[in-house]
Formats: sequence, structure tokens, C-alpha cells
Amino acid sequence: MRNSIFRTAGVCAFGLAAMAALSTSVSAQTVNLRYLCYADANECDVSRDLLDRFEKANPTIKVTVDKVGFAVIREQLETRLQGGEAPDMARVTNLAGLNRYYLDLRPYINAANWEANFASTLPWMRVGPDDKGIYGWLTQLTVTGPYVNKTMFDQAGVKMPGPGATWDDWAKATAEVQKKGKVYAGMVMDRSGHRFAGVSISYGAKYFDASGKPAAVVDDGFKAVSERMVQWHKDGLMPQDLWPGAAGAKWKNAGDMFINGDVVMHIAGSWMIQKFQSDIGDKFEWIVPPQPCGPAACSAMPGGAGMVAFKSTKHPAEVAKVMEFMVSEPILKEYYERTVQIPAHKGLAEKGLTYGKDVGPATQAALKQFTTDFGKISPVAHQLQSYERNVAIFNATVNYVAQAITGTLTLPQAYAKIQEEIDNAVKK
Repeated sequence: MRNSIFRTAGVCAFGLAAMAALSTSVSAQTVNLRYLCYADANECDVSRDLLDRFEKANPTIKVTVDKVGFAVIREQLETRLQGGEAPDMARVTNLAGLNRYYLDLRPYINAANWEANFASTLPWMRVGPDDKGIYGWLTQLTVTGPYVNKTMFDQAGVKMPGPGATWDDWAKATAEVQKKGKVYAGMVMDRSGHRFAGVSISYGAKYFDASGKPAAVVDDGFKAVSERMVQWHKDGLMPQDLWPGAAGAKWKNAGDMFINGDVVMHIAGSWMIQKFQSDIGDKFEWIVPPQPCGPAACSAMPGGAGMVAFKSTKHPAEVAKVMEFMVSEPILKEYYERTVQIPAHKGLAEKGLTYGKDVGPATQAALKQFTTDFGKISPVAHQLQSYERNVAIFNATVNYVAQAITGTLTLPQAYAKIQEEIDNAVKK
């Protein structure tokens, strides 16, 4: 009897030891990945929810979503990449500019599916015509453009400019609303060279010479908008809080000014739709008008954010598995619908999305208008968006046009500094 007890105890002990060894083995095989994510609204939260499903289907892969502010992505991520502190994946907007750090997913994925459905945006992450790599997918396809407080126009009794109206028409109309309604500012543009570029291209800015180099960025079209920016601030149409209110190339968003009713028009883009829907509510009626025009075009700037993979990862196959899951049609459809995005996936764009009953008529109309505007974007804007050093152009624009606005530099001095900084960036 005693020997039987010992034998039973021995079997139990062996079983427990085997289970512990098995548990340790499974734990050792678990791959932990990190996704550095910024959000304009709920993009990171939706990603987390979808990745929970991925983890259930793939229990040996865990993905941590590190949610950070956009400034971390814009100002700190490349330093982390240079210092060997890269996450496995990140949500970025400097798509071609970080190309040297990307993992080419092509060996691990169904490349034909990616090429068929992301053909128009995959080049935004590449450098040069010989680059055929697949580095990530667009979590967000964006179009720049203005938002207008329609309620202010109605209360002021001012007629809103219609399709084909110029930026000068809108400046005149918003100034009238500003004056009659005693509004803090008539127009405000995010402190961003990217926002500036769409208006500049509409005024004829070419940004590139015949060889495709940004050798003469400061042309007549660029100068026309720079002059307007200086004058609009001088007149009080634009506020001192944004472009003059920061140093260097620091990015600033003016969304809160629009939400709080401090400005008639906010020049931003489609990424603000969801935030405006949730934060404005029924405070006032807002719309996205047709893209204003210049003498050369009525062009927005395309853009977006991409979920990209980094070649420093120790687990490329697992990273690719996460990416394949996220771009699978049912998952991607849900992601775009829940985050209220314009789809960057050809198949989903053709089939259409159902944004749900929580998406109000203002949001539906805004999405429709931005989608229409995307089809009218100038080839120059597409070229600029895919240029690997476009951030240098955008940063130089903000830095020195802002100094011309404050009077620190004259416009001719600002122009010289802008081209000098761009030329130096190209040489590097």
C-alpha cells in the first residue's frame, strides 16, 4: 500500500514536472512584438481590438500597442531607429523618408494581393523607380482641405462661396463673417508645410525641375501663397497662435480652435472628420466645401499614415503575419469603417464601405467631398507626396515662412533660406 502511494506520488510529480516543462517551452516560443501607434481619433484602440483577435488565432504571437502622441512619431522615431531602439512596427506619416529602416515584407506575404489592392500607395513608401519593396499599408488615406463653420455664415448672413471659388474668395468671405460675428479668426491653417503645399500647387508651384529635383522650389506659385500668408496674418484674418506661435518646424494643429468656435475656416484634412463629429456634436453645423482653387488648379495634397515594419525586428515572419491579418479584407473593412477612413484598398473602395448609423450626415458628406477632391489632385502633389525628402521641403517652408510672418526675416530672405535648406538636405 505504501509503495502504491509512493508510485502514485511519483507519477503526479512527473506529470507536474512535464506540464511545467511544456508551459516553459510554450512560453519560450512566444514572440512578443511592439507596435508604436499614434492616433488622430480611435485608430490605435481599433487596432488593439483587432489585434486581440489575431492573438487568439495565433497564441504564440503577442503584440503590444504602444500609444503615443504624433510628436513622438514625427520628432523621436527616427532617433530611436538610428539608436537601435526600434519597435517592430509603427504608424508613420513620413512614408518614404524612413525607407532605409523598412523591412521588405515581400518574401513573407501574398505580394500579388498587395500589389493589386495598394498599387497607388505602395510607391509612397519606396525610393526610386527600382525599389519594388512592400513595406506596409496605409492605415489612413488623407486629403487636405478646409472645414467651414456653416452656422457662422448663416448667422452673419454671408453667402458661402461655391464650387470653383478661389482661396481669395474664401479669404474675403471668412473675413466678412469674422467681422460681423466678432470671431477671433477668419481662417487658420495647421502649422504644416504639407497643408501649405496644396494651396501653393493650386497657385502654380512646381516644386521640382525637369530632372525631378527640388532645385527651384521657390517659384512664382510658392511666392504667391507665401505673400498671402504674410498678409492674412498682418490683416488679422489668420491668428498669431499657429504659424507665428512656435519656433522652427514645429507642427501645430488648429483643430481645437475650430471645435471651440474661434475660427470660421480650418485648413486641415480628412483625418479630422471623426474628431469633429465627436467633439463638435450639435454645437454648430460644419461642412467640407469643394476644394478652393488657385489660377493653376484646385488641388489638395494627398497623404496618409502607414503601418510599416522595420528590418531591425528579430521576427520578420511574425511581423508579416500580423500585416497579412490586418490587410485581410474583412478585418481591413472593419478597420476603415470604425476609424471612418477613406479606403486605400482598391477592392474595398470599389465595393464601398458602410460607416454605420453613428456616422452622421455631415461626416458622410465630408467623406464624399474629400473622395471627390482626391480624384482632382495635381500630379505635382502626388510627386511631392512620394518624394523621399519631402519632409525637408515641408519643414523649411514652415520654419522660414513663419519667420517672414513675424518679421524676423523679409520674404526674399526667407525664400533664400528655404532653398538653401532644401539643397543641403538633398546633398546629404
